[in-house]
Amino acid sequence: MLASRSAVLAFVLMPNAGRVSARLVPGASFSSTRKVGFSSSSAATSAPTTTLASSLTCSESELQLQKSASTTHPSFDVLSTNHIKEYNAYCTVYKHKTSGAEILSVSADDDNKVFGVTFRTPPTDSTGAPHILEHSVLCGSRKYTSKEPFVELIKGSLNTFLNAFTYPDRTCYPVASRNLKDFYNLANVYMDAVLFPRALSDKFVHAQEGWHLELEKKEDDLIYKGVVFNEMKGVYSSPDSLLNRESQRSLFPDNTYGVDSGGDPNDIPNLSFADFQEFHNKFYSPSNSRVFFYGDDDVPTRLNFLDSYLKEFKLSGEEIDNLKTSSRVQWQSKKFAQAKREVHNYPSSSEGPQTHMVNLNWLLNDVSLTPSEELALSILDHLMLGTSSSVLQKKLTESGLGDSVTGGGLSDELMQATFSIGLKGIANNEDVKKVEDLIMKTLGEIAEEGFDDDAIAASMNTVEFAMREFNTGSFPKGLSFMLGAMSKWIYEEDPVEALQFEKPLGELKAEISKNGSKVFKDLVAKYLIGNSHRTTVEMVPSKTMEAEALEVEKGKLAEIKKNLSEEQLEEIIANTAELKRQQAAEDSASDIATIPSLTISDLETKSKEYPIEVLPNYKDSGVTVVKHELSSTSGIVYADVGFDISNVDFEDITLLPLFTRIMMETGAGDLDSVQLSREVGTHTGGIGVSMSMTSVLEKGSSETVVGEGKHMLTKLFIRGKSTSDKSEKMFDLMSLIMSEARLDSQSRIVEMLKEKKAELQSSIQGSGHSFANTRLSAQYEPSGYIQEQIGGISSLATYTKYLEMAENDFPTMLAKLENIRNVILDGEKFRDGCIINLTGDADVLSDVEEKVNNMVEKLPGSGGGAGGKQVDFYVEEHPWIAAARGKMGAPKNEGFVVPTQVSYVGKGGQLYNKGEEVKGSASVVSRFLRSGYLWDHVRVIGGAYGGFCTFSPGSGIFSFLSYRDPNLETTLDTYDGAAEFLLKQAEEITEEQLTTAIIGMVGDLDGVMSPDQVGWVSLKRWMSGESAEVRQLWRDQVIGTKKEDFVEFAERLKDLESTDAVVSSAGAIEKAKEAGKKFENVETVF
Repeated sequence: MLASRSAVLAFVLMPNAGRVSARLVPGASFSSTRKVGFSSSSAATSAPTTTLASSLTCSESELQLQKSASTTHPSFDVLSTNHIKEYNAYCTVYKHKTSGAEILSVSADDDNKVFGVTFRTPPTDSTGAPHILEHSVLCGSRKYTSKEPFVELIKGSLNTFLNAFTYPDRTCYPVASRNLKDFYNLANVYMDAVLFPRALSDKFVHAQEGWHLELEKKEDDLIYKGVVFNEMKGVYSSPDSLLNRESQRSLFPDNTYGVDSGGDPNDIPNLSFADFQEFHNKFYSPSNSRVFFYGDDDVPTRLNFLDSYLKEFKLSGEEIDNLKTSSRVQWQSKKFAQAKREVHNYPSSSEGPQTHMVNLNWLLNDVSLTPSEELALSILDHLMLGTSSSVLQKKLTESGLGDSVTGGGLSDELMQATFSIGLKGIANNEDVKKVEDLIMKTLGEIAEEGFDDDAIAASMNTVEFAMREFNTGSFPKGLSFMLGAMSKWIYEEDPVEALQFEKPLGELKAEISKNGSKVFKDLVAKYLIGNSHRTTVEMVPSKTMEAEALEVEKGKLAEIKKNLSEEQLEEIIANTAELKRQQAAEDSASDIATIPSLTISDLETKSKEYPIEVLPNYKDSGVTVVKHELSSTSGIVYADVGFDISNVDFEDITLLPLFTRIMMETGAGDLDSVQLSREVGTHTGGIGVSMSMTSVLEKGSSETVVGEGKHMLTKLFIRGKSTSDKSEKMFDLMSLIMSEARLDSQSRIVEMLKEKKAELQSSIQGSGHSFANTRLSAQYEPSGYIQEQIGGISSLATYTKYLEMAENDFPTMLAKLENIRNVILDGEKFRDGCIINLTGDADVLSDVEEKVNNMVEKLPGSGGGAGGKQVDFYVEEHPWIAAARGKMGAPKNEGFVVPTQVSYVGKGGQLYNKGEEVKGSASVVSRFLRSGYLWDHVRVIGGAYGGFCTFSPGSGIFSFLSYRDPNLETTLDTYDGAAEFLLKQAEEITEEQLTTAIIGMVGDLDGVMSPDQVGWVSLKRWMSGESAEVRQLWRDQVIGTKKEDFVEFAERLKDLESTDAVVSSAGAIEKAKEAGKKFENVETVF
């Protein structure tokens, strides 16, 4: 997959805490008898630990970590040892003597172990060689001879992470698992894959994953196929992606960052198989690798494992140096004497507004930055863009010149940092110039006036809180360490330096204490105002660009075909047939047997339960308090305050997402938007507001059957986190936001609605499968209908209506917003519907108790039983459900037209009816279908970037989905063949395949969670009425899955009355109709 900074860093902060740079939080986006592939000899030894001892008294685990860091091995030189005090991690950097490979071994008290191999892979063109190779090396290797060991691992491992990333200058192959045996299974497969891939000797791997010419009959048109080719077609259909890619390219005319490592669809067909082989030969040498280990596993075992692979490579010092030199990323000098300007087209719809986009882009450095400089730039980025009230963000959003801020600000995960900022949704070229002028004017004002002390304090606290908390959510901490270390290590700098923040933080605090805002004024003057290496990239709408691109491709292929000889045509036809034969062929039993595996005995049979204490009518207040006491939360309390919203009128529920955003971004009480944001940033780790819909079990009903879909809890949650000593301030801010948020900021609400429209358009175009899935659910389930109205394709038209209302009839909108708040804060019933959810360790929960009591006292309404009662939705039907049911029509096939070169194809229906029992085995079969049949036929054979299915046991709804799919009608046909495939598999499935399917599903059940996630999941389980006994029963049923369960599921799938929901181009939908596919509703979305 292509690396995305936003994807990698999304876990860092609460919704209103803002952004944190990639370099601030590290990583900023089988058979039981089989032996793992390393020597059992005790070649590695541990040296005395005195040099790393940090205290006279250490716990046993602490001593073991220290000892691990001093491990030596005869095949490795020790380059350095360090203790990262910030995260209590012990690091040793090794160099393998004969291969030149460098290893960072991190010992930490964390059972979620991480292994990764990274190669420096700077491309010289946009043929996508690094990206295609990233896909291809995982398609079989010397030891692991199945077609796709990666997929076999997906099917049946307990991994907590399994993927690969292509950056502009490096390719990363990380895995993670909490199970030691599974961990080394994964590491073995990956290590063998990158060093000895089948792809180097099998041209059909390059053809499948990269590109190939496809022709089945001479009279057919020649076409391009390939997974990466189609993936990048999807990327190049996105206006946002095009803007960002042109922005980066414009800044780097001379080095590798000026080309697209992911591949330009126009250039990908220029990558020959020989070029592909040469790229691996050049860059995938151990001497060009950075190998990473993290966790509580044994360091000698790590080194023995690596040596078993690396000892095959015997290179001289000169050879190692030459290989490293050839992959070194060259600096792009800041050489522009004056700013440059470029104009490019992007594909727009024929019916929507023809708006422009613009980014102003700066190359910040052409020499290495110090850690203090990096941190200072990141704080500056947060000051300017981190929250909606940050100065540059606020100026742009309030300008009225566009719909949404673009660019992303500081990007610092590569060797050279850049800064990009702009707007999209700009009316015309004249306004583009106004945007440019506004950005430069605002930067000039910052350079002249600087920032207020409280703004600096808020940004400093926000960033420092994030670094100290190190909350990576379900993303492995070790992987975040790895990606953070690479931001230095890949450029031959100290990898540990990227993981330490105390020294640069102390230096920056001292400098701010001495010079105040001048620190940031100088940065703006040096890196932005006085920096002429700047470009302006304007994107101009083109209604014909999509059709023209297709015609150019069609013409190019026609010209190629015209110039082919008969022999060449026959060769292409033969290659097409052979590729399809290979793709359709099953792996032999002997090939599958090469993949290391677990057994059922390796599984944890007990369902994971989390601590929870429910205190209804807390201290006679009428409020329910829920507590989750964990072993340690580092002095942080995570608090969620929820209140009932069921009495909001059904016609107004589509306003709730806007309402929640207004609560955080327009000010509250005596605080304006800027002051509120700074208070949140100064005193907390972030506060956010979100809407929650939780389906609940009807009182007295069975937990194992599909419910009637009538019962749910609807809440608005204010969620925050702070250190326990700041919790009183956090609770005060929550109360203020809840009761006194300013709802009357017309200009800001107009801006929010414009941003939301732009965001929805981009999301539908880039993630159409999610919207197709929501649309399918909306046809069968009232709660699905509600969710689709609130955040699905339908909501785009709704936001257009609200934007018109906000601009032309704001009193009506304000009345609706005020009515929503009045209904929610109804003192008669408020407390009965209020939940305060607290997560922390024992000391934290004790520390915050008095502050919680104070907050409860200030809530609307009365305690002691004097308040009214909310409707019991475990007994009564939710009013929104009845209203939704009245608006739902009969299920029908639908097509949604957007500007795109790919399709997102959905098909689904009610697989289990109301009242029917659903067993855990159903999830095993569904997962088996996703990782087997759909992967093989939609992705491998069909060429889509993704093919999968979803199943909701609670609603009984099952759906097929594809992502960035070059096909439409043939994908629907593939879905129709799934039932017969399952029936056949039920007859032929082996015990080994069944075990693999079960293990994979158990792995999905046991995801890693951060403390706040544990508290939230535990709360939602309690709210839903789900019992620990039923969770255990579900797990037992998963582990006990039989062949007969496949037959039952297949028979249901065979009888499924389904409907289609497709997001695609007008041409693709029309072609599908010509092929006999019926769409009762075809709608142009934009």
